[in-house]
Amino acid sequence: MKKTLLSTLVSTLLLSSVAIADEHKNLTSQEVSAKATQTATTKAKDNKVKLVQEALESLKLSAKAVDELNQNKVDDAKKTVELALGKLESILVAEHTPKLLPIENQIVIKNFVGTSEDVKKALAEVKKLLALGKVQEAGELLISLQSEIDITTVSLPLASYPDALKLASKYLIEKHPAKAKHVLEIALNTFAQDEQIIPIPLINALELVHVASTIAKNDKEQALKHLAMAKDDLKKAELLGYVSSSTTTYKQLEDLIEKTEKEVKGPNKAEKLFKELGEKLKEFKEKILSTNDKNEKK
Repeated sequence: MKKTLLSTLVSTLLLSSVAIADEHKNLTSQEVSAKATQTATTKAKDNKVKLVQEALESLKLSAKAVDELNQNKVDDAKKTVELALGKLESILVAEHTPKLLPIENQIVIKNFVGTSEDVKKALAEVKKLLALGKVQEAGELLISLQSEIDITTVSLPLASYPDALKLASKYLIEKHPAKAKHVLEIALNTFAQDEQIIPIPLINALELVHVASTIAKNDKEQALKHLAMAKDDLKKAELLGYVSSSTTTYKQLEDLIEKTEKEVKGPNKAEKLFKELGEKLKEFKEKILSTNDKNEKK
């Protein structure tokens, strides 16, 4: 499934941590994580791919034309198809016309709020249930082991839909209503579905690291708590199966956090380490999104 329509949204989510760090300086690690999740969710909802009203109206008219053909109102159907095409004119003549016109979108939040240890216990319980042959109970528990923002957009393929309307119009002019109806029915059932999965633990880890970097010199204790939770969030993301195509690994990120922790405890000249850690986390998260894209296309 293609994900090109959501690139702007994803970029916004990836960068959202930096924008809200200042207001998190006096928060506990749990509060930083909760606000990071809340902000990412709000960003996702605020940046929903804008639905193209003309496309929706055109679809309604196409459906109306099919209904009219079912009632043998061929002349009415002909006019309705022409109106459906007219709704797309402004889109078709515009520069940089998208290949997909969004007509519906949905955002679902699945947030496993436990720690990495809670994930381990749950996975152990799943194995136990499977060993006992309790497959359905194991399945229900597995479903709960998700911590992500799922964004789904249904779009109308502009490459084929207008041509289908033109063909239907041609058949109606040539007095072949059955063929026109068949073409319209196919057009009304041909959609592209785009999906994007954004792991919440990585959003939280990135924010925790960023806030820790801003308070490390003045509040070592709280900065270390942020880093410890960021490390746990990374472990949770790993256990939940969020795989990245990045050359960076979860182990390397964990090692870099531990190195940063040691520096904060010592002379606290960790600016470069924080910067490197933040960059690697951001790149790692971006690669997880691209990995999801590749998996969908298989």
